[in-house]
Amino acid sequence: MRVYLDCWPCFLRQALSAARRAGASPELQRLILEETMTELRRLSADATPPEMGERIHRLVRARAQAPDPYLEVKREATAQALALLPALRARVATAADPLQTAVRIAIAGNIIDYGVAETFDLETTLERTLHAEAAIDDLDVLRQALAQVDAVLYLADNAGETVFDRVLIETLPVPVRYAVKAGPVLNDATHEEAIAAGLDQVAEIIDTGCDAMGAPLGLCSPAFRERFDRARLIIAKGQANYETLSAVNAPICFLLQAKCSVIAEDIGVAPGSVIIQASEALRGA
Repeated sequence: MRVYLDCWPCFLRQALSAARRAGASPELQRLILEETMTELRRLSADATPPEMGERIHRLVRARAQAPDPYLEVKREATAQALALLPALRARVATAADPLQTAVRIAIAGNIIDYGVAETFDLETTLERTLHAEAAIDDLDVLRQALAQVDAVLYLADNAGETVFDRVLIETLPVPVRYAVKAGPVLNDATHEEAIAAGLDQVAEIIDTGCDAMGAPLGLCSPAFRERFDRARLIIAKGQANYETLSAVNAPICFLLQAKCSVIAEDIGVAPGSVIIQASEALRGA
């Protein structure tokens, strides 16, 4: 997905929020915003939003000398989600369709996103996501793909959301490789957050080889790209993975909430919609 002009104010808001979380002075916050605008002017027409996001957060970390401005909120989100884990598992265990419920739970966790909003209500979002009609519902395509593959490549999104992913992974019938970011960016999950959520107990944890949001393949490591190219089924969580991979010819099932109006318009759904979208490559698999 390309960068729209409506993304520009969001980039500036994200830069200011990250600078403040990093403890930057008002003067440094202004400098960071000015440099963000310079980067925006340099942005190529075919860039994706996460590519700009990577520049912003690299800039904030360098200027504020803060290796991980979102470290504390990532820990808080993981702890909050882990407190819900027994109840989430119980919902799957008693569900008429465990896979459907686990997929909806994983999508509910996608609300933990400090790139979009500063606050969120996990339990309210869970109830809404479990009962809302999906704007795009390719669950049957995912179900059929799971019956035909011997492994899944699962692309992680945010810390805390990792716990909701764990519930889905525990429900999947095949082994999973869980790909996190190689370094801190926004509140995205790294190896540390995946371990804290217990993903090492249910999946092999790997990383994308870069610290960009989503999975911009041009920035990812050769090792990750090789795994990506070999994968017969990829589950891609969250908006950033949709933004970076929606135009890629690969067997992907996107699981997300369309929290951003620009992304919702790009997909062709109403803001807030629940999305289970299979790529054309997955449909033809």
